[in-house]
Amino acid sequence: MHRYYANIKRFMKEKTLYAVLACMAVLTVRAQQTWSLQDCINHALQHNIQIQKNRISQEQGEVSLWQDQGTLFPSLSFSTSQSAGYRPFEETTAIVQNGQVTNTSNKLTYQGSYGLNASWTVWNGGINRKNIKAQELQNEITELTTEQSELSIQEQIAQLYVQIMYTKEAKRVNEKLLETAQSQYDRGQEMLAQGQMARADVAQLEAQLSSARYDVTSSESQIANYKRQLKALLELDLTTAFDVAGEVPSDEKVLAAVPSAEQAYETALATRPEIRSAELSIDAADMQLDIARRGFLPTVGVSAGVGDSHYSASPYGTGKQLKRNLNASAGVTVSVPIFDNRRNQAAVKQAKLQQANSRLDLQDRKNALSSTIEQYWINACTGQQNFIAARSRAESQQQSYDLLSEQFAAGLKNVVDVLEGRDNLLSAQQAMLQSKYTTLLNVQLLKFYTGENIDL
Repeated sequence: MHRYYANIKRFMKEKTLYAVLACMAVLTVRAQQTWSLQDCINHALQHNIQIQKNRISQEQGEVSLWQDQGTLFPSLSFSTSQSAGYRPFEETTAIVQNGQVTNTSNKLTYQGSYGLNASWTVWNGGINRKNIKAQELQNEITELTTEQSELSIQEQIAQLYVQIMYTKEAKRVNEKLLETAQSQYDRGQEMLAQGQMARADVAQLEAQLSSARYDVTSSESQIANYKRQLKALLELDLTTAFDVAGEVPSDEKVLAAVPSAEQAYETALATRPEIRSAELSIDAADMQLDIARRGFLPTVGVSAGVGDSHYSASPYGTGKQLKRNLNASAGVTVSVPIFDNRRNQAAVKQAKLQQANSRLDLQDRKNALSSTIEQYWINACTGQQNFIAARSRAESQQQSYDLLSEQFAAGLKNVVDVLEGRDNLLSAQQAMLQSKYTTLLNVQLLKFYTGENIDL
């Protein structure tokens, strides 16, 4: 019985081992499927739902323009009416048709009529043509909105991509510190066994080890969360293997020349779609004001029609009736607005308010663009100085911590000195990494606003 349970236990261990190996193999395959920043951008531009919706809006605008252009042409319609009548208690029925009176004693009668009608608005103050121009402006605005959303998603992708790169490098730092904490804890256990270290000091080393493990786990959690956000922008579900392929940026790229804020702002004013869209919105508001004012002008239209009919009670056959009843008409209609319950006046006032609002919107977008570029410029310039200082401090703290570790291994330093050295090193390295990647991101985004591609 004991051997039976031993075999069961060994089988469960082997099964667990195989499961762990299988998971590691899956993770290895998943980790190999990496995405560069350009891969992410290209995929998002094709598959992001918001961008696709904006493109559909562009197509809808083209359909609206096509429809507005149709108002310049005449309309033509055909109509027919077929009816039957039943008068069970009338001996004689008189029917008036096309100005003729027909008497019949039939209780059940049948009548058919046909009409072909055309109408054309010759002139309505030029509103139809202005509507076409207004729709063309709106289509340009919609196209710029799509371009703006494409630039916006590239910016968001770059921010998340840098966050993942930074957190992955921070995780590597934490893993190195975990290795050091593990070796110090092992050394502490040896010294405790030899009576050279107090149990309280070993407990502190164990706490340091636990803290290092927590830092590694926390970094993994942050990486997973940033990847989830980036996958959401790329419209990827949780079954898609995903990892970034960004390399550690060189110090030269971080310390690259920063464009001047004034030059970047001038370039952005001429190229950014949100500015051009706001300028076109002012043109569209001017167009709507012109259209509203034309509502006070007369409208001239022409119409023409051809009609025919036949009746079962007529003494003539259907063919002869259709020949005799054929009629045509034509006319001109002039409509002059005198009092329209203030509709035109209200339309003019609303258009003027929209005109003022569009001008304010343009100024607001310019202010927002100026503030964004200035913020990127400040962050880039100060970030480079912070990175230089943080890099020097991290190198100094690394040398100090290496010396402390050697002295601790030789029994020349106590646990408190080691823990303090570790905290200083961790703080210095994290500050260096944060300033490095933050500076890189701000430099690249500042160049992005001048029309360059993001290069991490």
